[in-house]
Amino acid sequence: MLTGTLAELTAWLCLDGVPGIGPVRAQRILSRVSPLQLCQLDLQALQMLGLSLAQAEALKKPDQHRIAHALTWADQPGRHIISRLSEFYPLWLREISAAPNLLFVEGNLDLLASAQIAMVGTRNPTSSGRSMATMLTKDLVSSGLTITSGLALGIDGVCHQTALQCQGQTVAVLGSGLDHYYPQRHNYLAAAIIAQGGVLLSELWPDVQPRAENFPRRNRIISGLSLGTVVVEAAAKSGSLITARYALEQGREVFAVPGAVQNPTATGCLHLIQQGAKLVCSAADILEEIDVHFANPRTVSQETLSLDAGLPSSSLLDNVGDETTAIDVVIQQSGQPVAKVMAELLELELAGWITSVPGGYVRTRRD
Repeated sequence: MLTGTLAELTAWLCLDGVPGIGPVRAQRILSRVSPLQLCQLDLQALQMLGLSLAQAEALKKPDQHRIAHALTWADQPGRHIISRLSEFYPLWLREISAAPNLLFVEGNLDLLASAQIAMVGTRNPTSSGRSMATMLTKDLVSSGLTITSGLALGIDGVCHQTALQCQGQTVAVLGSGLDHYYPQRHNYLAAAIIAQGGVLLSELWPDVQPRAENFPRRNRIISGLSLGTVVVEAAAKSGSLITARYALEQGREVFAVPGAVQNPTATGCLHLIQQGAKLVCSAADILEEIDVHFANPRTVSQETLSLDAGLPSSSLLDNVGDETTAIDVVIQQSGQPVAKVMAELLELELAGWITSVPGGYVRTRRD
């Protein structure tokens, strides 16, 4: 189902397909013109809005075949393309600074407006981690919460599956397009989520194959959709900690299940607790913190959309050139921890300063 006019969605797709314009830059541009107006401007006017000549030309000559494929995908029953300004766009997600331009959704669209809690953790959980994830999910579902996670192996899969077994609702946010469920081992789980009234969601166009660099960025959507994020088990360098960091930056609650100090998969949770995350022993520990948030979020002000156009403070930008720069090179030149470098690279990409390409990153031309 198309959730806007064909012309409006086509304009959004044209903008979203321009290389080097991430969600932050797109929001800044769209605070001045609508997507339809943007596509009607000439090259000079587009450059005055901050697009490079190459970007302006890409907007004026979009990949029509790819756009047609996306629109055909959305014309199938139960499939939707939602723009950031659509009435169906989740209010909690709209609040975050790097909210996706578009959401590709398969399943029960109304579920996006429900109260959600993110449940994340390691892909290699212990038996006690699985047991804790199962218990928490059952109790949270019985309290009326929708379980949101990333369809990954391990804790993600346990939480999705438990929600379904309890006749609850669940949302899966993918790091690939919805033509390519990942991991393939969870194809059956994705089908079960749709069959039981759940949702599969991605900011990536349906034809996008799974790529490693897309999974950290999808974590901001998992946390952004949710009232809070629960980390069940996580190693010291787990992707779940990226989700928790996004939740903190988005002003959402962060919860962590403690574990034995000797357990490697408990290290990340123990670190979160040291940093101020709430220690969780039961669902009651979560519910008493988020009950106040069940009302709809505040309306986003225009100031939220009008972001500073100046250069970012990150020194990592100096280490990415006009030709492909390998991630290892960026890390070595920065002298910073790997996790910090990856997080900053993601932020620079979302803001449109760099673009991920096979083999590393390239700097986006802004002149």
